[in-house]
This record gives sequence, C-alpha cells and structure tokens, in this order.
Amino acid sequence: MAVDYAVIVVYLAGMLAMGWWGMRRARSKSEFLVAGRRLGPWMYSGTMAAIVLGGASTIGGVGLGYQYGLSGAWMVFTIGLGLLALSVFFSARIARLKVYTVSEMLDLRYGGRAGVISGVVMWAYTLMLAVTSTIAYATIFDVLFDVNRTVAIILGGTIVVAYSTLGGMWSITITDMVQFVVKTIGVLLLLLPIAVVKAGGFSEMKAKLPTEYFDPLGIGGETIFTYVLIYTFGMLIGQDIWQRVFTARSDGTARWGGTVAGTYCLVYAIAGAVIGTAAKVMYPKLPSADAAFATIVKDELPVGVRGLVLAAALAAVMSTSSGALIACATVANNDIWSRLRGAVSGESGGGERDEVKGNRVFILLMGVAVIVIAIALNNVVEALTVAYNLLVGGLLVPILGGLLWRRGTAAGALAAVAVGGTAVIGLMAGYGILANEPVYYGLLASLAVYVVVSLATKPTDPAVLTAWRERLAGRGTEEDPATPDPVTV
Repeated sequence: MAVDYAVIVVYLAGMLAMGWWGMRRARSKSEFLVAGRRLGPWMYSGTMAAIVLGGASTIGGVGLGYQYGLSGAWMVFTIGLGLLALSVFFSARIARLKVYTVSEMLDLRYGGRAGVISGVVMWAYTLMLAVTSTIAYATIFDVLFDVNRTVAIILGGTIVVAYSTLGGMWSITITDMVQFVVKTIGVLLLLLPIAVVKAGGFSEMKAKLPTEYFDPLGIGGETIFTYVLIYTFGMLIGQDIWQRVFTARSDGTARWGGTVAGTYCLVYAIAGAVIGTAAKVMYPKLPSADAAFATIVKDELPVGVRGLVLAAALAAVMSTSSGALIACATVANNDIWSRLRGAVSGESGGGERDEVKGNRVFILLMGVAVIVIAIALNNVVEALTVAYNLLVGGLLVPILGGLLWRRGTAAGALAAVAVGGTAVIGLMAGYGILANEPVYYGLLASLAVYVVVSLATKPTDPAVLTAWRERLAGRGTEEDPATPDPVTV
C-alpha cells in the first residue's frame, strides 16, 4: 500500500500547508470567522457541500445502503433537502444580517436577551457534532495504517485543529474546496462505478437481493419522517451551517450557491446507497453495516485509486469536523465567554487583532476538548442523536419563529429554548437516547410554550423590530459591503 500511503500523506501535508496560507490572510475577526464574507458562488457551493457531507454521510450513508438498499439514501437525502430549503427560503436574509452567530441573530430579533442560553444549547450541539466527526478518524486510519483507536483520533484531530487554529475560516474554506474535489472524484467518479461493475451491474444486484432493497420507502415511513425532522430542520438552524452562509459575498451567492450544494447532496445520497447495495451483493455477511465502505475500498479497488477513495472519506470527515470546530469555538467565545466577561467586568472587548487571537485560542481549546471527549466516547450514533435532538428541540421554534412570526417575543423565545431543551433531555432519559419520541414531544412543547408565552407577554419593542427589518434588508450593518476577491470568485 506504499502508493496509497503516499497519496494520503501528500493530502494531509497539503491540509497543513493551507492552514499556514490561511494564517497570513486572516487578519481581522471577519476574515478569521467568516472569510471576510467574500466567497463567490463556486467556492461557496463547494465548501457548503463539503461541510454537510461528512463521515456520517459517506461511511454511514454506504452503511445504510448495505442495510436497507436504495432507501438507505434517505438520511443524506433529507440533509440535501434541508440545505435546499435553507438556501431558497432563508439564506439571503441570513447573509444580509452580517452577524457571526445564530445567537446574535436572536438578540437582534428579540432585543438582546436570548444570547447566552441559546449559545449554550448551540455550543453543546456543535461540540458533539465535532466529537462525532473526530471519532470517525478511527475507522479510516485503522484501514490505512492499522493503528489503534486513540492514536487515530489524536492524529486526525491534531491535523484539523492545527489548520483551523492557524487560519480560521480561510484555511477551512480552502481545505474544504480541496476536500469537495477529492470527494467528488473518489466517491462519485471512482467508487460508485467500480462498485456497481464489481457487483455485476444492476441486473445482477436485483437478482441477488430481496425486492425491498429496491423499494424507495423500504427503510420505513417513521424513519424517513424522523430524518426530515432532525436533519432537514437541523440544516435550517445549525451554527456550523449558518457560519458558512455568512461567508457568502452576496445574498444571491448564498441562494444559488446553496441550491447547487443541496442538489449535489441529493446525488451524493443516491450514490452512497447504490455503493452500499453493491457491497451487500459482494459481502452479504459483514459483521457491521458501517464496515461496508472500508471493506469494499480495501478489497476491490486498485492501488492508488484505493488511496484516493480513502482520502475522499478522510476529506468528508475533516470538512465536517473543522466546520463544527470553528462553529463551536465561535459560539463559546462570542456568545458565552464574551457576554459573561462583559456582564462581570463591563469590558467591551479588544480590537480586531485581539479578537483574532481570542478566537484562535478558543479553537485550540475546543479542539483539545473535542479530541479528549472523542477518545472517551464510544457510541457515535448516540452522540449525534443527542446533538440534533437538542438543536431541533431547543432552537428550531425560536429561530424560525423569529424569522416568520412578528408577534414572537423574547420571553417566548427563552421559554421555548428552556422548555424544549429540558423536555428533550428528560424524554431521552425516559424513552432512550435513540427513541423518536424525545424530539417529537420536545418540539411540540417548545412550539406550544413559544406561542402561549409570546401572546401573553408584551409585543417586541417596535424600535427593535424596525432595526431588525433594516438588517434583513441589508441596511444598518457595521461592516462595509463585501468586495470581490480573485481567490473567491
């Protein structure tokens, strides 16, 4: 596997080199956290697709195809649907706000009282998302170098933390663009056709597998509904996704670039399910469905191609991991630490360079925490479920309510976050972490409390709503309009 090793080593070295390049470019808070809000449509599309299609979408998507056939595409398909909905209906308005975090948006909409509590919920979500992505390094590096789980997590996590800390969003953007290209070539153009051919073509696959493997709804209606609730709606409100929207050069870039990325996700979903179905034909008795990706890559691909496809899997994991890491650090620093420090000492923060240093320190601290938690945690599915349940149950209603319902109030938003988040945690303790009921009932409780409390309390100050409408229209922001950049066009 010397050639495969060489491909991976060159790829990892390139990631670190791009981190160094990004460090020279990220000289202000805007450059470090949102790439100066200067990404053009092509880079925006590629990086947005890269962040949402992580290890769960690649390794997990193939595993679902192995277990359920073509209907295994639904998990990744609902991610694509969520990205399309975000891009078409909300991204232009989000981009025009010129903020850095979801909690800042809530403060603008409701009058400055929702930041810390919503920040804590969003921080917990982004932390667990980064942890689950980091755990996935163990699977890939085990196939590549036959190293134990802890070493694999430290190796992969250290590389991501290094380039993210050095250059912030600029480094992550450039690396994500490379990762998008590698994933497209490795998974769509190489692994997909090779897997189908090795399985004997679609006619042979249909002959050897039960008919339910080719039923689009074979995975079950309840499962599909849960995927929509968690992943489609989760795409609408996650800090990791919004922070990429903030990088768009214009609202048109956010809308059309995101639409392209969402469409790409739909194609990627079907490809993963087909690869998994082909793997079921070739290896009908694997001990775990999640082993399907690594097995077909290791046993069926030629030298060199195998290294590129494994690099594609590594790219998928790294893009999600780095995006979740910078989102986690941004929320921890800007929504929690800065607000608490300001409340205690009355400080307003330092200059732009001080803020870059502060955010860089928080990425390093959060990165170390993510690596430690990933080593200690074993169950990826449970961690990811907790993350999305908290996000959707606690924050979906106040965020979408703020965007769509004028009568929503700060008291209603805070009550929705508190009741929805608490209900989800309590119901997971009762029903089990992987049960569907916690997010169903938690979301309903959040919605009911939001409506009742908002109607029972004084409407939002008209001055706050006027300022909110001005920001939605792209007026009244502190930053200058973004200018084209040759690197990002």
